[in-house]
Amino acid sequence: MTERPYVTLSVATSVDGHIDDTSPQRLILSNADDFDRVDQVRAESDAILIGGNTLRRDNPRLLVNSEKRRARRVAEGKPAYPLKVTLSATGDLDPELKFWHHGGGKVVYTTDTAAPKLRETLEGLADIVGTGPAVDFGAVLDDLGRRGVRRLMVEGGGTVHTQFLAQGLADEVHLAIAPVLVGQADAPRFLNPASFPGGSARRFALLEARAIGDVVLLRYAPKETTA
Repeated sequence: MTERPYVTLSVATSVDGHIDDTSPQRLILSNADDFDRVDQVRAESDAILIGGNTLRRDNPRLLVNSEKRRARRVAEGKPAYPLKVTLSATGDLDPELKFWHHGGGKVVYTTDTAAPKLRETLEGLADIVGTGPAVDFGAVLDDLGRRGVRRLMVEGGGTVHTQFLAQGLADEVHLAIAPVLVGQADAPRFLNPASFPGGSARRFALLEARAIGDVVLLRYAPKETTA
């Protein structure tokens, strides 16, 4: 059996649990020092995953920004940039998005139905993998393991984070809480309603609590429980 990667969910939220507001501009929640911490986690990862909805909404490049960190990766025999991964059940991904045109290799996991459409749309830009009638998160991890991915960083959005936790596939959660209140019912949240393993009786193990300027980082191990 190929070993699945160690999965870290990385998210910044407001105090009331939102990852963005409803304005056209992206809400900046992290500060400069926390962005640098995220860049370090990216540099330590073999792959970075983002959901198709977040890809369309934010249009990120999803790179390791530090030249020194990229050089260190190369010195260790790794590509300068981690593999970039996205998920799309519909196959509606614009080939002009920045994601495809920066960094190293890219993989899209999709349904068997949408795979032919994506292979045509993204020809030469990404490897397209169908996982069956739906996007199968377990199959995604199995395939990434076969590709040599040992550490996977998941950067959202809420639907993706929810599925990794609901299916018991996340090994660690990095939750950066910003001193902001969004207060908008329609604003996207870190997690959506779901049936999570153990329900509300289950408590994650706290690995670290640290202030980073005005942001607080909480690191949890969701597969471990505390009394």
